[in-house]
Amino acid sequence: MTEDVAGARAGLGAPTSAPGGWRIGADIGGTFTDIAMLDAAGRALAIEKLPTTPGAPDDAVIDGIGRLIAREGVTPADIGLVVHGTTLFTNALIERRGAKTALITTEGFRDAIEIGREHRYDMYDLAMERPEPLAPRRLRFELAERVLADGTVRRPLDEAAARRLVRTLVDQGVEAVAVAFLHAYAWPAHEIAMGRILAEEAPSLAVTLSHDVAPEIREYERTSTALANVYVQRIAERYLGRLAARLSDDLGIGAPLYVMQSNGALADVARAARFPVRLVESGPAAGALAAAHWAGLQAPGARDLISFDMGGTTAKAAVIADARPLTAPDFEVDRRYRFKKGSGLPVKTPVIELIEIGTGGGSIAGRDGLGRLRVGPASAGAVPGPACYGKGGTRPTVTDADLVLGYLDPGFFAGGSMALDLAAARRSLTGGEDGASAGQAAAEAAAVAVARMADEAMAGAARLHAVERGVDAGRLRLFAFGGAGPVHAWGVARILRSPAVIYPAAAGVMSAIGFLAAPVAVDGAVTMPSPVATLDWAAARAAVARLAAEGRAGLAGSVAAGAMCARLEADMHYVGQGYEIPVTVPLPDGIDPADPSAALTPALSAPLKAAFEHAYGALYGHVVPDGAAAIAVWRVSVAGPMPPVAPTPPAGPGITAAYPSAATAAATAAATALKGHRRAFLPDPVGGAGGRFEEVPVYDRYTLAPGTEIAGPAIVEERESTAVIAGPAQISVEGDGTLIAVLGDPATPV
Repeated sequence: MTEDVAGARAGLGAPTSAPGGWRIGADIGGTFTDIAMLDAAGRALAIEKLPTTPGAPDDAVIDGIGRLIAREGVTPADIGLVVHGTTLFTNALIERRGAKTALITTEGFRDAIEIGREHRYDMYDLAMERPEPLAPRRLRFELAERVLADGTVRRPLDEAAARRLVRTLVDQGVEAVAVAFLHAYAWPAHEIAMGRILAEEAPSLAVTLSHDVAPEIREYERTSTALANVYVQRIAERYLGRLAARLSDDLGIGAPLYVMQSNGALADVARAARFPVRLVESGPAAGALAAAHWAGLQAPGARDLISFDMGGTTAKAAVIADARPLTAPDFEVDRRYRFKKGSGLPVKTPVIELIEIGTGGGSIAGRDGLGRLRVGPASAGAVPGPACYGKGGTRPTVTDADLVLGYLDPGFFAGGSMALDLAAARRSLTGGEDGASAGQAAAEAAAVAVARMADEAMAGAARLHAVERGVDAGRLRLFAFGGAGPVHAWGVARILRSPAVIYPAAAGVMSAIGFLAAPVAVDGAVTMPSPVATLDWAAARAAVARLAAEGRAGLAGSVAAGAMCARLEADMHYVGQGYEIPVTVPLPDGIDPADPSAALTPALSAPLKAAFEHAYGALYGHVVPDGAAAIAVWRVSVAGPMPPVAPTPPAGPGITAAYPSAATAAATAAATALKGHRRAFLPDPVGGAGGRFEEVPVYDRYTLAPGTEIAGPAIVEERESTAVIAGPAQISVEGDGTLIAVLGDPATPV
């Protein structure tokens, strides 16, 4: 079973927290660690942002939470819940810093994990690379056993040989073992027996059984998932255990600790440590969830967005459809080529669909082998950081370019807590003197090129991601957040020809706020391949009922039984096709909210096929006339009520305060918020390669009252980020403090 966000947008579950308790979200990024705190009503917001501590990531979390509660006068006893997300396990997989891992598999299938699929992600690359399996060939072992696809035991497990093998693993210094037997997704008895033998013979080994982490068809993907999980399992156990202990010992916080998963739902520490592979995309998932939460508060017809999250290391884009982030049953890590599917290690676990772009504020600019400008994916990270941070970095980054272009105030970065060195930024971009006018002009020209390259790369990736999901990116508004997202969102939207950009309040810590909008949920999957026309409805009903019961049992300690709801999905395809798409199963009225199995009767055949064809047509632009639909996998997600998240507009760093009365706010002029003007670069309209520096008005976001309207170009500063609207736009302040910039000349309809 695994937690899933599938039901989140339908008003599903939140973990139990202390009555009246504050909730804290802590997001560790590659450059900064963000902390957000909400009261029990979800109204009062407090935030903190500080540099990440790569050597000991929990140091920044503990330090940030300690600063926050001390500053706001909140006692440890007032904290009811802590939610956390981290890239620690992603980095361990990519950098190969996990355990010495072995694979035990069925005789004859030792090399299946290396052979992979016949598919070549690049047909014409003769030097095509794939990531090496996490278990090298010398640590991949076969056992005499065989279960057929129908459950027939062709060859029993040789337990004596299994025990000898375990002793061999110990002798070779193996630390972790993945067990993946053929057809164990449906018939796991041999894997269970192997797990028992491992526990008896070598209890110190970390063990993952493939049917436990990914009970789904396809041996290659299931085996890869099991390997990835056990490879980082001990890291997860140590880190999460240490963080939980430090919350209690260092800060006196006794509240439960939950962890955000890749699918946008929460898991308790025990489940997260058992299945760390489900945490790989936790931070990006939280950001998409925050965008979906905002979209859910809008009127029907205004709930489709592109979530655009740009931090210090990477940018992420996700399509939000009708206030719901799109999800997928699998994804890849450690891709050799970032945008080429098939070039990474497959992971069979639910995930919010997003595309990651190697462009962040710390992304390093340079020249490739042909002398062409390239931005990223290498990053300056938190240490040494961009040159302008003054921590020893000398290579030019996107943040250095933004500073030189006038988009950032060197004296107000991170609310003034961190001064930026403009001269160092110029030197990094030119390698020469920054004081002379010629040096300044060269630095500015280089900065324009770097910023434009970054915007083009992010816009291209976002457009590709949308097109692959059957969506026209040009008709969707951009929801911009992350420390660097608001700086570059206008440029990305300009290239995409998006109608507007949305800048939420506290955009720089939006992923941490997204943690607090997440439900706790448990989901399960069962593989039952069958055409819809010949489906065994009784068997499907029994399987779904079992998954729902397991989900309810998994939530018993977190959510009241009467508050649980379930969501039913099926991975479907046309008969004869090799891959599936996820389909939400249409449930009739009157179904038990926590158990959808009663809906599985022959009467569901026509609505189920219609739902499949609608999803298929939306994705591919056509359906197969008279094609027979089939189901491969049933999925059930169980969760409880959504946590309240509706913070009032920010009044400055710290806990949110309400704005003055409506009459006072209406009388507040934009001039009240005007801090001054700053020389900043304004690009030519789309298609033009030039631009110019002009004096641009700079506004204090904390004094822009709801109802205020200003015109672009404009720069709007807050503590955690800066919104740069570098061209014509109509900018309005919404009731929740959100800025909406409608692109184009105010006199010309968009």
